[in-house]
Amino acid sequence: MGKSSKDKRDLYYRKAKEEGYRARSAYKLLQLNDNFHFLDDPSLKRVVDLCAAPGSWSQVLSRKLFEGSDQQDRRIVAVDLQTMSPIDHVTTLQADITHPRTLQRILQLFGDEPADLVISDGAPDVTGLHDLDEYVQQQLVMSALQLACCVLKPKGSFIAKVFRGRDIDLLYSQLACLFTHVTCAKPRSSRSTSLEAFVVCQGYQPPADWTPKLDPSQSVQQFFQHCLPNGKHIAPFMACGSLESFDSDATYTSTCSTDPIATGDKHKPSLNPVQQPTNPPYKQALLLKRQGRLSRHVR
Repeated sequence: MGKSSKDKRDLYYRKAKEEGYRARSAYKLLQLNDNFHFLDDPSLKRVVDLCAAPGSWSQVLSRKLFEGSDQQDRRIVAVDLQTMSPIDHVTTLQADITHPRTLQRILQLFGDEPADLVISDGAPDVTGLHDLDEYVQQQLVMSALQLACCVLKPKGSFIAKVFRGRDIDLLYSQLACLFTHVTCAKPRSSRSTSLEAFVVCQGYQPPADWTPKLDPSQSVQQFFQHCLPNGKHIAPFMACGSLESFDSDATYTSTCSTDPIATGDKHKPSLNPVQQPTNPPYKQALLLKRQGRLSRHVR
């Protein structure tokens, strides 16, 4: 998590640091669970967290699934192209979610048993061009859905971040062909100025004559050709989080006694980052600067 002035005014940013979460997005998953209770199911044993870095959703999974004493049969696998710092009770894979080998590794970790839940909080680097951002995000969701179809058990659940745009109804229709319940949800910790929302898909029911298989040579349309939508589906919209939850667009006074911004005391120490960067892009530049090989050329 960065330290911009906007972040410092954001209560969810400060709460994440105080409670040891790597990112404020942890509260989005918690507020989704407040309404749908997918993490409270005692039969939940195997979960896949796609596009997991930096790991805040995996932290929530670890705390929820392993808060009891006898949870040895539960497994959490987090997948991302970026490196991730270790998390208790979570197996991290630095891998591509579209590659068949990644699916094989997940199933091996699960003992060839299907998953109960697949979640994805992944998003591309936004460009500000809404049509392009929505298209790239939808392709990322479809890639996550392909892997989910190969690893989910019947009646399992799939949750993913989406950007709501003019073509979102097509995605709802595709999801409705595979799940009995599809809901679009907006947590209160998600800023109202953001296009992001989350599809909560419950009751996985693939066609009886369809065996999903990851194949890099196949297009998304070819993968889902046996379960294409027959008509338009409108997913119900739900705001997650109670009215007592904090508004992510508002400014609050911090309750943290070590927050110098809230207390007005510049001599009090600020909270350290929950997770140090694993491989920051500026690492090479800092190394060159220490060696005196990086200089500014003034014309």
